[in-house]
Amino acid sequence: MMKGGLAARGPRSLLRQIREVMAGGGPAQQRLDQTVSIIARSMVAEVCSIYLRRASGEMELFATEGLNPDAVHKTRLRSGEGLVGEVARSATPLNLPDAPTHPSFSYRPETGEDPFHSFLGVPLLRGGRTIGVLIVQNRAARVYDQDEVEDLETIAMVVAEMVASGELVGIAELKDVELAPHRPERLRGLKLADGLAMGRVVLHEAPVAPERLLADDIVAEEGRLKQALAAMRSHIDEMLEGQHGLAGPSYEVLETYRMFAEDRGWNRSLEDAVRSGLTSEAAVERVRNEHRARFAQARDPYLRERLHDLEDLANRLLRVLAGETPGQRELPDDMVLVARNLGPADLLEYPREKLRGLLLEEGSAASHAAIVARALQIPCVGRLSGLRDRLSQGDPVLVDGETAEAYLRPRADMVEAFTARMAVRAQRRAEFERLKDTPAVTHDGSRVTLLMNAGLAVDLENLDATGAEGIGLFRTEFQFMVSDELPRLNAQTALYEKVLDAAGGKPVTFRTLDLGGDKVLPYLETEREENPALGRRAVRMGLDRPALLRLQLRALLAAAHGRELRVMFPLVATVDEFRAAQELVEVECEWARRRGRPLPALLRVGAMIEAPSLLWHLDALLPLTDFVSVGTNDLIQYMFAADRTNPLVSDRYDPLSPPALRALAAIQKAAAETGTPVSVCGELAGRPLEAFVLVALGFTRLSMPPAGIGPVKRMILSCDREAARRGVTNLLASSSGSVRTEIESLVRKLNVAV
Repeated sequence: MMKGGLAARGPRSLLRQIREVMAGGGPAQQRLDQTVSIIARSMVAEVCSIYLRRASGEMELFATEGLNPDAVHKTRLRSGEGLVGEVARSATPLNLPDAPTHPSFSYRPETGEDPFHSFLGVPLLRGGRTIGVLIVQNRAARVYDQDEVEDLETIAMVVAEMVASGELVGIAELKDVELAPHRPERLRGLKLADGLAMGRVVLHEAPVAPERLLADDIVAEEGRLKQALAAMRSHIDEMLEGQHGLAGPSYEVLETYRMFAEDRGWNRSLEDAVRSGLTSEAAVERVRNEHRARFAQARDPYLRERLHDLEDLANRLLRVLAGETPGQRELPDDMVLVARNLGPADLLEYPREKLRGLLLEEGSAASHAAIVARALQIPCVGRLSGLRDRLSQGDPVLVDGETAEAYLRPRADMVEAFTARMAVRAQRRAEFERLKDTPAVTHDGSRVTLLMNAGLAVDLENLDATGAEGIGLFRTEFQFMVSDELPRLNAQTALYEKVLDAAGGKPVTFRTLDLGGDKVLPYLETEREENPALGRRAVRMGLDRPALLRLQLRALLAAAHGRELRVMFPLVATVDEFRAAQELVEVECEWARRRGRPLPALLRVGAMIEAPSLLWHLDALLPLTDFVSVGTNDLIQYMFAADRTNPLVSDRYDPLSPPALRALAAIQKAAAETGTPVSVCGELAGRPLEAFVLVALGFTRLSMPPAGIGPVKRMILSCDREAARRGVTNLLASSSGSVRTEIESLVRKLNVAV
């Protein structure tokens, strides 16, 4: 029976004995053997064994007390094999009263474990990775209680750090033990921002690895933990109250932080770990591992998300214990940022001159991080499952935004090939630079206006650099998303003035706030919606909260004073919505007139066509507008009822399909018949192959991310529009789900540069 052993005395005595073994010197194997002997005796277990993971993925028996010593370094289990493999795979404890009856049990006669029935195995975790397994066994069939499981997890954490540091096992013996990822790996994900990047990994919110595991003074360590917890809570409160200088995570995440930071169970677990003899840092790691084990296997997505909240909270507490404050981290000049996900403010906090690329475990093409990455022309790949567990701080990495791949710790030949590709891209950029002042005119004389999408002040630098003829879409919500409080009238006016000044007379189309859905502001109360993408968002929110929309319109009118102002309302679904928005514009114009405020020299009001409902009401909408713009991202996802950010369905449809192309053709035809200027400002406009189709359909105004202007202009200069029109028109009647292959054949036939 284990009860009455460690459970009665606590782990302090055991940790002290292990420290003495470490200090005693002697051969590495001898120290490891002594360690398992001490653990077995302290836990009142008849068997204690340590398995370590080899680079091959096999789990090798490195030391044992109670099993046949001749099996050490001979018994190896394949990846996932046996109960040891089950613990390593799940990274959670396995507690069995009768191990041989478990379906994963793998009998190894050389170990001599036949008499032992009860089994408790816990993972040796380091940096979120399982580097081994610690096991205790007894003859009697029994289930170990929760205190015993937690005690063994504490011991496992200490053993993992000692093994990794070489204190228990010699460095020579560790050369083939996978303590951290070291082999080259290639991960395929989702392309979020085009480009190639090479650099060294910087982990966002990187945990601070504890240097000391055992406390010298338990009472002093308890006081240190309490001070750090208090400082962390104070910091979270400041951010919640909007008093923190940097834009922090969302309000909901911070509320979760505060909830967990005040949680008695979490605090008690930390205090108990410190009282057992651990330092505060080691206590955080020990409790973190507990939560990983409990939450990682949860099926409920909400519970799994809470694991990330707890990870962030643990990292924050570790930084407080280390005396760090935001902005103090030393960053390499060729940093590739690695994160689970990022908000726009998080990405902007990193120095642009050092940031080469971005890799995300999650993310979508419409996520805030992806939009900012494209605006800043930072190559970005998302949906890289298990990314952070496969990387260590400082690892070399390649970001392939063209093929949506990440190469971790690449081989020399891969680096060489990648460098050659980067050189080719540099040559292409030089070609685009030479073309930037060349008008975008097809071979047969059709002029196409190329505009730029923007949303950040830094985007404005790209106007001249890319040769863009204006800003076809300025996303005004970014100013609201990176702020801790509602931007006041003066702040909004100042930004819009800056944009108009930077444009230098080139047209700028301001899209009013496109909030709601996945864009939730911490300072605006919103009701929880079952399906926010189809809920109160964009122009609907503006009409439901007219004071918010009127404040923005007032700022836009004030910023224009004597210049042309183009205002566009997003996600208009009905003609009545556009009329209501138009009326608010007139209300603000009249407000300015009564007070003698200057008005724009020319005011144009337009609508974004993103809701399929408008396809059958263009005859009523277009005469009311001064211009329209097609938002292909939302229009096509709503047409196919498939969330473009959901990997389970996003690849079920192709924008280059007859239904989508017919819808675009109908919009262009209706706009031409009514003389309404029309542009396309969705993602399609910035991709040469898709832009070829848009030009063939008759669109002559395209707005895109800055990086797309050069490639699209090169395509246009190599294109004969009439030949393109004939070829694409023939495909509109196709019964296929996609005509991408046919269009690719067409551009090759016409020698179009895509």
